[in-house]
Amino acid sequence: MWLERVRLWDQKYFHWVFSRSQRQSVHKFSLWCSKTGDGPFYLLLLSGFWLADAFHASALTELLLLSFAIELPLYFLLKNSIRRQRPYQRLAEGIQAHIEASDKFSLPSGHTAAAFVMACAISLYYPLWSGMLFGWACLIGLSRILLGVHFPLDILAGALLGSCSCLIAVQLLQ
Repeated sequence: MWLERVRLWDQKYFHWVFSRSQRQSVHKFSLWCSKTGDGPFYLLLLSGFWLADAFHASALTELLLLSFAIELPLYFLLKNSIRRQRPYQRLAEGIQAHIEASDKFSLPSGHTAAAFVMACAISLYYPLWSGMLFGWACLIGLSRILLGVHFPLDILAGALLGSCSCLIAVQLLQ
């Protein structure tokens, strides 16, 4: 019973968010935002920290490497165990995604998980940036729904996976 309610909530809010992606400005912003969740941007961002503050950047790099070493295997394990279909595969309404998904399954969102790893790790060394970093990570998640490749629960699972992976890495490094 409760599982069916969760599924209905997830589909309802997917439709609510996705319906806003039909405007050209929202579509362009979603594409741009999603692209910042790709790996090359992370390397550029980390390079900036090395140029600005090598002392903290060294520790940050170590934390990020360990966080991603935890997050990525868990991501692949969850993705390939759960095997949840993407919205355009699952919903009968004929949803057209705005982009081609990078892999077959939906849960968890890898872009969101990686963004939350970055936001958590950087926030630990540069806490004044926390609001902006977590806002950016949330926007990446939102963009994945707007682009039609994830449900809201995929985003929540990705955020939880990324955040927990970073927090576990922090404990391991102490």
